[in-house]
Amino acid sequence: MNGLSALGSRRSACRTAAESRERRAYGGGPARGREPRAAVRAALCAVALLSACSLNSHQSALSASGPQAGKIESLWWFALWTATAVYVVTVAALLYAAFHRRRHAGTPVVDVPRESHRGALAWVLWSVLATVLVLLAFLVVDLYTARSLAALERPRAMHVKVNARQWWWEVQYVDSVPSRTLTTANEIHIPVGRPVLVELTSADVIHSFWVPNLHGKRDNIPGARNRLWIQADTAGVYRGECAEFCGYQHAKMALLVIAEPQRRFDQWYAEQLADAAPPTDSLRKKGQDVFLARACAMCHAIRGTPADGRVAPDLTHLASRRTIAAGTLPNTRGHLGGWVVNAQGIKPGTLMPSVNLDPDELKALLAYLEGLK
Repeated sequence: MNGLSALGSRRSACRTAAESRERRAYGGGPARGREPRAAVRAALCAVALLSACSLNSHQSALSASGPQAGKIESLWWFALWTATAVYVVTVAALLYAAFHRRRHAGTPVVDVPRESHRGALAWVLWSVLATVLVLLAFLVVDLYTARSLAALERPRAMHVKVNARQWWWEVQYVDSVPSRTLTTANEIHIPVGRPVLVELTSADVIHSFWVPNLHGKRDNIPGARNRLWIQADTAGVYRGECAEFCGYQHAKMALLVIAEPQRRFDQWYAEQLADAAPPTDSLRKKGQDVFLARACAMCHAIRGTPADGRVAPDLTHLASRRTIAAGTLPNTRGHLGGWVVNAQGIKPGTLMPSVNLDPDELKALLAYLEGLK
């Protein structure tokens, strides 16, 4: 027994010493030791919440730049302030019920005066009436917004077809004169103040076209045609993206809508209709030969050359675009070279294969591609 008592005493002493070391390591008792960890967790949560916020006005449903987006933004603010008012009133009623001292506390229910039952019934009826009125208000505002979104339709509006693919956007400008029909990729240029009919299709899976500054979301569905109307009242570059999970690289499927004055748009359109300028120096000529000799010409099209592929973006005026790989990278020489030689490392699963080129071939190919303006 004495041996067991001594062993128990040594264990208690060891625990006491360990606890003392822990308190010294964390600057005091257990509660104080947990404070720094709690503060760090709170700071990390705050950073995570703030990182979800975006101050980018070029992709925001709360920074409307067109009539439809303005109606959607108004509906959002109406819903927010109405929900806030309902929340405040509900919490106030709960607090009143929780802290108000009942007049007949402790009195059996059967002995409570009839007036108290009537008062409770009146509260219930007023609550039901308020709920019905709020729901009716939401119905009226929602129907008004839906009618307003369809009111932009015009018989002579510009017509653009957007065919979604994994993971990029094929854009075709439809014109009554077939020779003026234009195909490009990942950018939509529109004139300021002019309604545009956007016809949406998909070549593979369900995608969703969403440019929040100009309109709400609309699905691209295989085998079906959806449409929506957009109009930009302010010149600028508005970012859009696919809003429907469509596969591995869904997050890297963006597009730009560039709204510009009518004169500048007409100039851009005329330049895009022209065939690619033929190379004028030996380096770019070599780059064109590299492009045509590789599998590039089987997938991509460059008007004015034998390249006539249809499964990848048209590259006739590649150098005039702001981004490559559907908004994944800025359109610079370095990023373009990285995309050519290691597309799978940048956007795994895309149909663009990594192309093995020696340094001289890569230099010539990049010089050729940079001349496609």
